[in-house]
Amino acid sequence: MNLKFHLLLRITLVALFCLLGTASYVLYQADRQAKQEAQALLDSVTQQLHMQLLRIDAGFGQANKFPDLSLWQETSHVSGVCLRFITANNGFTRGLCRGAEWPATQWPRAFAIAYQWLFNPGLEIKREITFKGRKHGALSLTPSAEKELARAWENLRVLLTLSAFTIVAVCLLVYLSIRQALRPAQVIVTGLKKMQSGDLTVRLPDFKLLEWQQTATAINDLASSQQQLLNERKQLTYKLITLQDQERRYLARELHDELGQCLAAINALAASITQTAEQECPVLVDEAKNISRINDHIMQTVRELLVKLRPAEVDELGLEASLNSLLSEWNTRAGRKIHYCLMIKGDCAQLAEPLPMTLFRLIQEGITNIAKHAHASSATIELTINSDRVTLTISDNGSAELPFKPNSGMGLLGMRERVSALGGQLNLENNKSGGLRVHITIPLQKN
Repeated sequence: MNLKFHLLLRITLVALFCLLGTASYVLYQADRQAKQEAQALLDSVTQQLHMQLLRIDAGFGQANKFPDLSLWQETSHVSGVCLRFITANNGFTRGLCRGAEWPATQWPRAFAIAYQWLFNPGLEIKREITFKGRKHGALSLTPSAEKELARAWENLRVLLTLSAFTIVAVCLLVYLSIRQALRPAQVIVTGLKKMQSGDLTVRLPDFKLLEWQQTATAINDLASSQQQLLNERKQLTYKLITLQDQERRYLARELHDELGQCLAAINALAASITQTAEQECPVLVDEAKNISRINDHIMQTVRELLVKLRPAEVDELGLEASLNSLLSEWNTRAGRKIHYCLMIKGDCAQLAEPLPMTLFRLIQEGITNIAKHAHASSATIELTINSDRVTLTISDNGSAELPFKPNSGMGLLGMRERVSALGGQLNLENNKSGGLRVHITIPLQKN
């Protein structure tokens, strides 16, 4: 859930809870006020009846007119009540009711049921009338339940109206304030997404709120440290790859110069032995020819090792000729199962070390992966050399699909390390027609 709406929901729930408590208090006060008014009215009428008894006892009043409730009717302005006087022998003598004006606004039926269940309005109250130890009767007062309901509903309606406006105003102000305060969150999320995509040069701006500023500072410090570690890793990988190529060049040169000369000498000696044996000892001819065949096999193995260590064509003939030779060899080896197509745009001669050998290794690893895992019938290698970058695309129509399983091989990992060491990017995509597309971009270092 969105944080703004989450907080608004919490505020609304708290406000409704407080409103419920306030409404309960208002209804309680309304019931209490109605009962206090009824009690005060009963006390007033009781005092009037006591005064009447006092006048009768003093001889100023007539006993047959007791109780005289007309005085209360003349002097009191309270409406919506009924008075009844019951004599000591439970005989009804006099009663008087003063009606109340019917309220213009009616209350909901559910409110009336709930209020009557909670407070029981219109409850009759009684008071015994005694004078000089003699009980003359009992006075009862019955307030109007409708009047109490009307008053309670009016108070509650005013409270609900005021609370509704207050809650709406508070929620609107809180929403605007929270939206303004949370604007940096979107900036932070956008910056983090850019960092996730590999752009560690992104830095978050300064924010006014202290919490956001602390968050931005921590993220910027983390990005700086990660960028430094990444740069150090790229430099180390570049040095390792350079050192590896130097070692391979040294081993290839040693194998070619030392071992190659020795094998050539062995081959010459084997030929000499064969000629001598044919004239003087024919029994040794077969052994001499076996030595020559074994020597040829060793020389072929050494040539293959030299190609794997460092193809001499890259140094002697250049990258373009080496790639054409490599693709021709793979097409010959694959027969009609896989057809490899090479397209080169740009001048390969302008590439400085270690780019030529790196591109050769990347293409070599790419077509090796296609031959082993793609189950493809065709593969296309596109190499484009611009003034500022080199773009390499290796695609096939096989059955490979992303994402790959973890620990699926070291080939792509090695390719990614080589590209990353030169500051480039390697992306894998699924072809619309099937198969895999490896897209590599490497920036050119400007002198």
